[in-house]
Amino acid sequence: MDLQLKGKRVLVTGSSAGLGEATARLLAAEGAEVIVHGRNQERGAAVAESINQSGGKASYVLGDLSTDAGADAVAAGALAGGPVAILVNNAGAYQPRPWLQVSVNDWQDSYNVNVLAYVRMIHRLLPAMKTLGWGRVIQIGSSGGIEPFALQPDYLAATAARHNLTVSLARELKGTGITSNTVAPGPMLVENTRQMLLGMAGQFGWGNDWADIERNAVEQFVQNDVGRFGKPEEVAAAVAFLTSPLADYITGALLRVDGGHTKSV
Repeated sequence: MDLQLKGKRVLVTGSSAGLGEATARLLAAEGAEVIVHGRNQERGAAVAESINQSGGKASYVLGDLSTDAGADAVAAGALAGGPVAILVNNAGAYQPRPWLQVSVNDWQDSYNVNVLAYVRMIHRLLPAMKTLGWGRVIQIGSSGGIEPFALQPDYLAATAARHNLTVSLARELKGTGITSNTVAPGPMLVENTRQMLLGMAGQFGWGNDWADIERNAVEQFVQNDVGRFGKPEEVAAAVAFLTSPLADYITGALLRVDGGHTKSV
């Protein structure tokens, strides 16, 4: 299927690894001009170069979106080639800490990194996007923002805020040709998750072999209907569809990519 993305300029934040990288690679394969973003120059530039060598078109911008100065630098780099038609707000950070080990300062930091960083990029890219008469703003949320659990309450509350701001933004963008949607992954097997599970294996008796750890973690921790962790490419596919003109009639929506992990409507 042709997603009709050829030539559209896309910024994917946090795309030097994980879900963001998979999304950037897929959108580039669909013909979009992708701007890779991260905080590690070597790693981000390597992703962009790999896309270019594969026949895609990509550049790289460096910046810490938790600060206004960093967001200014990223926006300036992204807009240097013209308006960005598609913004995928993906960058974020979390630590699997229990409730009473998450201080008030931790909550503030988490909200800044996981919510305000998204707002910073919307503020900086939306005015130019409006001049195109068409665009996409997509937030990467989380199934945990719908059905929270005990660990990392600060992060889960922040993802719920992402879901909320998406709908508010959709109302704001009425009649502009720009849509606002959320893709909410369930537990995904990215490197951060792998390291987290390795650290939890001893506590929960999941064994020492990775195959055993993953199987037991799925049974005890993920509890979805598919019976495995998700893959970054599966989230990227959902994002790619929502970026397409084929999804013009979808806005203010939340698309779960979680293998049935979320049990609520």
